[in-house]
Amino acid sequence: MAAELLRVDGLDVRLGDRDILRSVSFAIPPSSLLAILGPNGSGKSTLLRTLLGLVMPRRGTMILDGLPIGQAPAGAVGYVPQIKSLDRAFPARAIELVASAYLGRWPGVLRPPEREEAMEALARVGAAHLADRSIGVLSGGELQRIYLARSIARRPRLILLDEPETGVDAAGSADLHALLDGCRGENGSAVVLVTHDWEAAMYHATHVLLLRNSMVSFGDASHAFTEEAVRSAFGHTGHAHGRFAPHRHGHD
Repeated sequence: MAAELLRVDGLDVRLGDRDILRSVSFAIPPSSLLAILGPNGSGKSTLLRTLLGLVMPRRGTMILDGLPIGQAPAGAVGYVPQIKSLDRAFPARAIELVASAYLGRWPGVLRPPEREEAMEALARVGAAHLADRSIGVLSGGELQRIYLARSIARRPRLILLDEPETGVDAAGSADLHALLDGCRGENGSAVVLVTHDWEAAMYHATHVLLLRNSMVSFGDASHAFTEEAVRSAFGHTGHAHGRFAPHRHGHD
């Protein structure tokens, strides 16, 4: 069995008077892609925010490369937010957005080593030609590349993405998954993404987590997308029938 890169055990998160996550446990190896799916309000984004250290769990452990995730080295976790949350009117160039990740501040004038590091990250996602473009003129797919470059600038072990297909067309989404495959192969990074794209989960993810505040199912797509699990998570199987029919893949 491949070594574990990320292990989450017994994770409980309560916000206000509501239990958002209950006893969530899973583990993924290096170079894996975990897709997290579930209905609205099921705790998907809260799970990402907890892995980022922005939300404190009531109980449970999160281990990255053998260390509590809060003790992981700086840059060990990269994050790609929803691009719709960005103010496109903000006067910034793509290279500045990338550099801000490892400088820990918004850059003024980039020194040559800082610019070189940002350009290397941009080149790794095929976006070096966008370095000096204003973020306000970038397409959704281009902006997604810039955010991905920002997240991998320090070669993280874990890359978290929150609904990366939002605001990106089908071609941009396909490009993104090709880039993520490259990141996973480059240094054994694992990718965790929240998505509503069942096709992306079916055909790109090595692991799938169906979430409805607690874990409904976990495993490869053929095991996670059983009819029973989909019905338990969503109350119906309309997401699967006629498109993937995951329960027919012969792995029940």
